[in-house]
Amino acid sequence: MSSGTSVGATGGVRSATAGVPHEWQAVTAPECLAAAQLLGVAAASPDLAWAVGEEGRNGSTRGYPLALLWDGRAWTQLDIDRLGFNGYLRSVAASATGAWTVGADQYGTAHLLSWDGTTWREADFPGRTASGTSLTGVAVAPDGDLWLSGRNSDGAVLLHGHGTELTWQPTPPSAPTAAPSGVRVTRSGEVWVYDSTLIARWDGESWTELPLPAGFRLTVTDLLPVAADDIWLTGYDFGVGGPPGKPPSVTLRHWDGDAWNTVTAPFTVGMLTSIVDDGQGGPDRIAGWDFWDQTRAHHLRWEDGSWVSERGATATTPVLTMALASVPGAGGYWAVGTTSSSPYPPAQVHIEQ
Repeated sequence: MSSGTSVGATGGVRSATAGVPHEWQAVTAPECLAAAQLLGVAAASPDLAWAVGEEGRNGSTRGYPLALLWDGRAWTQLDIDRLGFNGYLRSVAASATGAWTVGADQYGTAHLLSWDGTTWREADFPGRTASGTSLTGVAVAPDGDLWLSGRNSDGAVLLHGHGTELTWQPTPPSAPTAAPSGVRVTRSGEVWVYDSTLIARWDGESWTELPLPAGFRLTVTDLLPVAADDIWLTGYDFGVGGPPGKPPSVTLRHWDGDAWNTVTAPFTVGMLTSIVDDGQGGPDRIAGWDFWDQTRAHHLRWEDGSWVSERGATATTPVLTMALASVPGAGGYWAVGTTSSSPYPPAQVHIEQ
């Protein structure tokens, strides 16, 4: 559920909105094919942002990739039917010089798209169309390099490159059998991949893996490495057993250099889906979904060394926030998601700033 991470655009300057109470406002979104959901968002400036996801999905039956563009005045839907695949886009990242998004079609074939200034176009990468290749997350480093999480048939989970010259990096020692759910590049240039089965840092020569956090049926949605002894992890956990429709429990963990510690969030039933930094690499905000109060997003704000509640705009429908992004320059945030906790009609996209 993570959006993918864009870094470097703020130049290491602390955001003017970091740690300050933020009054969220709903923003008009285009009417999409039901059921529609936004899974990723990224901003290059106050006047340029992208959101990606899926429309026309019905339960387990995949729909069509969905791409929206913010031009400083309104969100509009881009016509990407020419790409010719059913499926979804799940992660997007941007810098001052470009943007990238990844997804998959209904057969599981991975797709990498690049922004050409007007629309999204297919980009080539090693293993494209090959069986066993997937792409799950994308991030742009401060130096402009592109990093993608996924997996190829050799077990590699990290793809790196400059422009169109991309190379799979060596396989981690644990050799995971599935792709990690996302990738994070810190403002200092550290590269991390994360999932419930792998949390690891690549330094350009070797991997350093952290112990896995405890949890039954744990889903890791995002990771924010601040320092070697200061790493935040978000997600949700369904626990053991339970009736159909049982809601998940919020997962918020902190790595102190020795172990993962459970941090009590302001709400406990629901999901934490995305975390952003404060412009200098420290924690700022977490996007969340509160099962007991679904008509408002339940974000968390880092304030005076702890996480406090910050509620989104009240809606007439459920609000499930799937991704969060900071806006370089003027500050502020984009939060995107859907109006249903289940991917069925009549769900529509939901956007707040």
